[in-house]
Amino acid sequence: MSNIAQPAPGAAGSVVKPVNWIASNWGLLAAIAALVTILLLPTPANLPVAGHHMLAILAFAVILWMTEAVDYAVSAIVIAVLMAFLLGLAPSVANPKILLGTSGALTLAFSGFANTALVLVASALFLAAAMTVTGLDKRIALSILSRTGTETHHVVIGTIFVGFVIALMVPSTTARVACLVPITLGIISAYGVNKRGAFASMLMITTVQAASIWNVGIKTAAAQNMVAIGFIEKAFNQTITWLDWLIAAGPFAILMCVALYFVMTRMMPPEVAEVPGGHEGIRKSLADLGPIKASELKLLLLSLTLIGFWATEGILHKFDTSTTTITAVALMFMPGFGILTWKDAQARIPWGTVILFGVGISLGTALLQTNAATWLANIAVAEFGLKNATALFILGTMSLFLVVIHLGFASATALASAMIPIVIAVLKGVATPGINIIGMTMLLQFVVSFGFILVVNAPQNMVAYGTETFNARDFVRTGLVLTVVALALVMLLGATYWRWLGYV
Repeated sequence: MSNIAQPAPGAAGSVVKPVNWIASNWGLLAAIAALVTILLLPTPANLPVAGHHMLAILAFAVILWMTEAVDYAVSAIVIAVLMAFLLGLAPSVANPKILLGTSGALTLAFSGFANTALVLVASALFLAAAMTVTGLDKRIALSILSRTGTETHHVVIGTIFVGFVIALMVPSTTARVACLVPITLGIISAYGVNKRGAFASMLMITTVQAASIWNVGIKTAAAQNMVAIGFIEKAFNQTITWLDWLIAAGPFAILMCVALYFVMTRMMPPEVAEVPGGHEGIRKSLADLGPIKASELKLLLLSLTLIGFWATEGILHKFDTSTTTITAVALMFMPGFGILTWKDAQARIPWGTVILFGVGISLGTALLQTNAATWLANIAVAEFGLKNATALFILGTMSLFLVVIHLGFASATALASAMIPIVIAVLKGVATPGINIIGMTMLLQFVVSFGFILVVNAPQNMVAYGTETFNARDFVRTGLVLTVVALALVMLLGATYWRWLGYV
């Protein structure tokens, strides 16, 4: 029986129109069609049956994620079920004479939940919840902005700087933007300008693009970085420290912030140059928060200590990022410390992100273990002429590919889950002497965070878009310029700074 749309309240006698189920679920149907089609194709001679089945699951997942046919958490559960059955009924890659079995396949489908990167993501979400509960994130942001001048260009600089500081302390992009958006709206209101005017549009787009830029600059700023780290640890039994990441990505992020300032102020010049009341409006918002609370001081001290541990990993101590972060979370809940209660936290944790992350890691791991990623990578190496290409050519080609394919994704975490295993396999498949596979994987992970072009390319973009302060066209035209600048910087740093560091 088809679903029937209900008439609006009070609309007696209105015509009831049937909802076309096929039209509203076309993404799911397309994903199923791709899954079935690939399963029905003959298995290539150099690909295990399990690898063939994983390619079908990968196609299903990519279409599901690109079309947002179902919630991301739901898609993760469905993918786990498909892996359980399709891998369970396939011969084991290690011993083709026996089936892997649904129990073994289900274990593989949930293996991502045993990854230390998942611990870091979950812990980061708790830290973000603590920032929201205590209001420390808002106090930090307003304190910085209260010290900027009243000129609109100074406010833009202050907004970019806030994005950097909050990225250090709130390791969740959506949480950061959710905190900063109301503050940005407050600044716009204090200036007394049109909510849809040039200044409001420029400032809101700057807020969200700065968050995306620092997703690249700071390892702990975004979940997709943890996806890449998880695959690197699984494939090479090595990791990239917080400081190593910052040394590599920090200069890129700083240069992008400079570019962001000029792109936004030149392409969307504000209609006001200076409004004296704006500065007082920010100060008033800060005063409304009242004196700093004990819980905020404790969280500030804990956050600064945590940043210290992240930055000195492998230098002053051997504690990895995940361990130090979950230790901080444990301290937050301990009696006497009193920052957060479980009741406060659980309602603010996006558990769907944790589920997607865990199954996404499992999906990538299975692609590598069943040789599906290697098979795809061999095709990519041959088609793009990467076999004997220079490391810089490989970096440029793969970066452009990731930027284009990101246009179809609304989640960088999902994009990293699908693409980083293939990136690793591609890098393993080239014959370029001396190529640093781990370093190149990190650099290409930077590109995964380039969600600058479309509003639907990242959740934080959509949070800002919901304020109705800017239109999608302005986001696209400024985002295209930022993307071109970002790709140019990737090539420039690849030829110089990153080469000197030994990553290219």
